[in-house]
Amino acid sequence: MKLSPRFVAQHDARFTLLKSPGVDAPEAQRDPRVAETVTAMLLDIEKNGIDAVRRYARELDRFEKDDFELSASDLASSGSRIAPELREAIDLGSARTKQFAALQREHLEDFEAEIAPGLVVGQKYVPVGNVGAYLPAGRFPLTASAFMTVGVAKVAGVPSVIGCTPPQPHGGVNDAVAYTAYVSGIDHLFVVGGVQALAAMAFGLLGQAPVDMIVGAGNAYVAEAKRQLFGTVAIDLLAGPSEVAVIADDTADPELVAADLLGQAEHGPNSPAALVTTSERLGRLVIAAVDRQLETLSTASICGSAWRDFGSVVLVENKEDAVLVMDELAPEHLEIQTADDAFYQDALTNYGSLFIGPWSTVAYSDKGMAGTNHTLPTAGGAKHSAGLSVSRYLKPLTFQKISREATPLLAPAVETISASEGMSAHEATATMRMQRYVG
Repeated sequence: MKLSPRFVAQHDARFTLLKSPGVDAPEAQRDPRVAETVTAMLLDIEKNGIDAVRRYARELDRFEKDDFELSASDLASSGSRIAPELREAIDLGSARTKQFAALQREHLEDFEAEIAPGLVVGQKYVPVGNVGAYLPAGRFPLTASAFMTVGVAKVAGVPSVIGCTPPQPHGGVNDAVAYTAYVSGIDHLFVVGGVQALAAMAFGLLGQAPVDMIVGAGNAYVAEAKRQLFGTVAIDLLAGPSEVAVIADDTADPELVAADLLGQAEHGPNSPAALVTTSERLGRLVIAAVDRQLETLSTASICGSAWRDFGSVVLVENKEDAVLVMDELAPEHLEIQTADDAFYQDALTNYGSLFIGPWSTVAYSDKGMAGTNHTLPTAGGAKHSAGLSVSRYLKPLTFQKISREATPLLAPAVETISASEGMSAHEATATMRMQRYVG
């Protein structure tokens, strides 16, 4: 999430940087060593199967069991091993995420229409058959991840959803992650992490059929494995470090803006955070508030590094320039805290998800409370792609039903185009039908 050299050269007179990123490098730079390691692991697992998966599980995760699957009873009882208030929060997030996904599904309608006499076309939505969800559980377990990947897939009607989550230091599963998967409707959960988890799901090495799609966030190795497995399976998207951007004017509360920037910078030391503002006063107050809040945060070493190296504050003269800059940044998460939020909501086009007004914070979606999906495009991907949703698990299958009477409306034109291309077999399929129609 950065302004490209081309954009800067064309529009540098329309903005001023009050704070620039501390490093001049791509936020999610692809490390060739990561790619090489992942390639070797995938080839090894494809060749040697479950034995290679077990070897990597021992070497990388110190997981010594032969059976990776969490038993149905352990999965169902996972909620009893977490704090009641956490269980209640997970139940709430699961319900809201499913509710929003159901609303999305209701608005994806099958249709059939006659677009010419005797020419009927249509579309129907059919769910993907098998989905594999990766559920991170590292230093900061993404507890809500299963809401977005497993729960939404189930609302879409996916018959089989399996999941993998890395083992904890004690060798077992993170119970909060397991319970979230359980209430989201997962069919089978396996305690295996990293590249080996994705390969095992893609190649069908866990006692289940090979999955058709892999979804879910992960570290650089998981992201690279998804990249290399794409084609063998579908994927949701290639997500890099989490991003946040805020458009704010002089009416915004600088303390809230600073808190929201740090809230996403907490995801990792390379998570970009940007403020675009029409008020120099606000911009400088936010910079000061960030420095002040960092003194009290337990994760200041992470947030502070991210803000220092990938944080920016951009000053613009007017709302139109704010939109211009923000659409170039195309952030994963975008907050609007201004006196004219409606203008920005109508004008902006490039973002993963939009948070409107000072009472809307990204954390509400991150933890599943807002109901919207938090699996979103990063690194400029919002210019061309949307985030994960119920529609991603559905295949919009088209059909056509053509009567004899419609033949003259199609065959002659197809004969003409096919002849011009030199595709005589295509031409013949139309010619034969025209001859039969005439006869």
